[in-house]
Order: sequence, then C-alpha cells, then structure tokens
Amino acid sequence: MNWASLFSVHRSIALPSNCCNLSVRRPTRSPPFELVDLDLIRCCAATGKPLIMSTGMASLAEISEAVQAAREAHAQGLILLKCTSAYPAPPEAINLRTIPHMAEAFEVIAGLSDHTMGTGVSVAAIAMGAAFIEKHLTLARADGGVDSSFSLEPAELAQLVKESRTAHAALGRVCYVQGELENSIKRYRRSLFFVRDMSAGAIITAQDIQALRPGDGLPPKYRSAIVGRSVNQAVLRGTPLSWDILA
Repeated sequence: MNWASLFSVHRSIALPSNCCNLSVRRPTRSPPFELVDLDLIRCCAATGKPLIMSTGMASLAEISEAVQAAREAHAQGLILLKCTSAYPAPPEAINLRTIPHMAEAFEVIAGLSDHTMGTGVSVAAIAMGAAFIEKHLTLARADGGVDSSFSLEPAELAQLVKESRTAHAALGRVCYVQGELENSIKRYRRSLFFVRDMSAGAIITAQDIQALRPGDGLPPKYRSAIVGRSVNQAVLRGTPLSWDILA
C-alpha cells in the first residue's frame, strides 16, 4: 500500500464533524475527545461498520454510556481502546491491567491506544489480552511534527508487529508441563548416585550418596528414605540409586 492509499484509508475512518456527513465503508474510529458525543457515537454505530472507541479521559460511567449508545444503534464489532491522553504518555500512567477488566465488563474486544515512547508497552498489552494496538506512525521523527516524538518509524512499526505476534504466540494456555518438549531435558536433572563403593549388606549413610547429574537415579527427595537402608549387592561408586538394589 502506498502513502496516498494510507491517507485515503485515514480519511475514510476518521470521524466527520457532524452526523449528516457520515458515510463510511470501513471501520470507524472514535477518538477520545469524541467519546462523550453520544449522538455521533450512535451515527457511527448505525452504519453497521465496526466501531473503535478510544477511552482517553473517560470515566467508567462515560465509557458505559458510549457503549450503551453504540449498542442501542446496533453497533457491530465494537472495540474499546485503553488510552491515556498524554503525549507522550509515561508507562506508569498506562495501567494495562484495565484492558482485561474492560473486555470483561463491557463484553467487547479490548486493546490499547498507545502514546508511550517505543514499543515495550504495546507488547506488554498483548500479554494482558489486548487484541488491537494503535500507535502513531511517522516516516522520520527528525522531520518533526506534533506527535513525532512518540511516533514509530516504519522499521519500528514492523518490529512491533513481529514482537506482538511473538507475545501472542507465547500466551498459550495454563500449562505446567510441556510433555514431549521437555521430556528429553529431564535427564539433566540431579538424581541420587553412590559416591563410595558399597559391599553387599552395607548400611547406606548420608556420606555414601549424593545428588548429581544426570537424572538416571532416584530423585533427591528420597534421600531421607534411603539413608539407613542396606544394599542387597555390592555397588560401585558412580552407580545410580534404584529401589531394586536396596534391601
């Protein structure tokens, strides 16, 4: 897509100054300053196109009113963006934990309108469940401009897309064991080995065994249960412990 096309897309999704001018073919984005204009929200929602609403400066009650207005007008594909209306915004003022709360409270897709420097906050938002990220873009910050200081350059935007996809892929599910992926590595755990030669019938002391790699012997958690037992055969130093050689 060339820059002329991008500007055309921007014009097609930007909100008009009045409802009578509203005719869109693409998703419409409501900036934070317009969230309290409920008539405009209803007009946008009535187009049947997805509606993206940025929530900067808005209280929970104001967001609720906007969502209700959009739904009364039969909004399709409603998206709420957590937004801190500061330019640039400090990371400590973003409060990413609001994103999953917003998604649950309003039963919507939730995301982030990010005015912080860099890409770290946006990637962290993905980990908090954000499904939509908005960042400002500039061809070159050195060219200057109202929002150039916190805008991304094209290469940085590409990196953000890459890292966001990586973060999303890493979310996975609640899982404590990776099965086959980790099975081959388990052998490198410590396990119990004899560190002295033992004659048949000898009593095992704490000095006779040690937790070493690899994991071919009994787990170290059995150390106290083994000390004081005897071996039923002669054992060489370096032999991994197993139950079948204990009397």
